[in-house]
Amino acid sequence: MKICVYTENFKQDWDDFISKSKNGTFLFFRDYMEYHSDRFKDFSLLFYDDKGLIAVMPANREGDKIVSHAGLTYGGIVSDSRMKTPTMLEIFETLKQFLRKQGATELEYKVIPHIYHEIPAEEDLYALFIHNAWLIRRDVSSTIFMSQKVSFRKSRKWRINRSKKSGLELKNDNNFNAFMAIEEDSLRRKYGVKPVHSADELQLLTDRFPENIKLFTAYRGGTMVAGIVIYETHNVAHAQYTAATDLGKEVNALDLILDFLINEYYVKKKYFDFGISTEKKGRYLNVGLIENKESFGARTVVYDFYAMNIT
Repeated sequence: MKICVYTENFKQDWDDFISKSKNGTFLFFRDYMEYHSDRFKDFSLLFYDDKGLIAVMPANREGDKIVSHAGLTYGGIVSDSRMKTPTMLEIFETLKQFLRKQGATELEYKVIPHIYHEIPAEEDLYALFIHNAWLIRRDVSSTIFMSQKVSFRKSRKWRINRSKKSGLELKNDNNFNAFMAIEEDSLRRKYGVKPVHSADELQLLTDRFPENIKLFTAYRGGTMVAGIVIYETHNVAHAQYTAATDLGKEVNALDLILDFLINEYYVKKKYFDFGISTEKKGRYLNVGLIENKESFGARTVVYDFYAMNIT
């Protein structure tokens, strides 16, 4: 087993491997990962055996800690259909030895949730257990299994029917400046924080991945009143951002967009994921937020984080 630290010379090999993997998504392509390269010290790894490249791990370095990857929602080891449990155990043993030589003392490992797997890909969970890793964070996301949808709550159906009569026009457009202005105002008023992405960054990423990043909006009288940014992978339509103006909230514009996405646009998708409702590294559940998502029939999928000692 051999491990190499990623450099731009590996870009084509890396991207080709991600495209053929069993648990990789567009977030792991280098053109996505490197849009915020100024914020993270990249320490991504490639794993080789005598037959060639068998796995990769998006990662960054924070002092003596390696994270897989702090700039991504999920990370972990990406593999293909050849990966088997004994091989993953060998990867982890080699990884610990390699990181020790690199002066690292801890690995923070962000598991890729099963909803993003093309075929079962939890060999890494067993390897984490064998190497005495411990759970340090568990975020609760709300997900609809589209082939067995739970019915919307009656009150949700009422809001949708009311919204249909409010003169809203739904669009799939790229007006990120208008949408992010709504999102920024919403986050500032609710939480006093800024969104992870700027309008320019979302536009850049959409230009690079037009089939994966989409903005769905609602207009009234020619003015945007609500929108949802979807991160689309093979199995999952994930709501990355949702925001509405005061008028948009009054006419339940987000309800109408979500009804369209869940029951029409993404009806053939395997999962629709609303994102997490936890704060403080998973220790606090925002009950109001998750009840809103569960009223659409979503139920829990967890996003797990582990820590593993290298020494």
